[in-house]
Amino acid sequence: MHAMQYDITLPADYDMEIIRKRVATRGHLLDDFPGLGLKAYLMREREDGSPVNQYAPFYLWATPEGMNSFLWGPGFQGIVNDFGRPVVQHWTGLAYEEGPAATHPPRGATRRRTALAPDLSPVEAVTEAVTTHAQEARAEGVVATALAVDPRHWELLTFTLWAHTEPPAESGERFQVLHLSAPGRSGLGTGRLW
Repeated sequence: MHAMQYDITLPADYDMEIIRKRVATRGHLLDDFPGLGLKAYLMREREDGSPVNQYAPFYLWATPEGMNSFLWGPGFQGIVNDFGRPVVQHWTGLAYEEGPAATHPPRGATRRRTALAPDLSPVEAVTEAVTTHAQEARAEGVVATALAVDPRHWELLTFTLWAHTEPPAESGERFQVLHLSAPGRSGLGTGRLW
């Protein structure tokens, strides 16, 4: 599993209805995309308390071929054409879990980044993070959650989909989920991914 996200930060006075319409008319295009585990079409707004207006799609790829096909194909080129070329963040997948609300459509999402201390053993840090992740996945309202790592910056990423629009504040940065494409969600596996 590979996690991927790009953040498109928009002006403070940007009409976020444009993003809603974009997702409503184009979101279904990835509903059966080969190699895609899931794509959460995420947005956050200043009027809801976010520090920025932002469109920030998040992907879990079941195969690197699927990710490459998207990045070097017309899907990502649409983003580049409309918003410029964003930095594409990506992480190696460590764990994936379905939560107690797995059958519900996600309404909210959270992203939490945690830097690993330089003196901490990566093996111990990742092992502990996977154990904690499995426990957090059992929280009420969790639809699904993924844990990934960026070994370049030694940063852990926890991404969680929630059945409600107001996830717990301590879960990380909060987003609205406008649409979920999940053609390969069942193929992401569960638990530790190695």
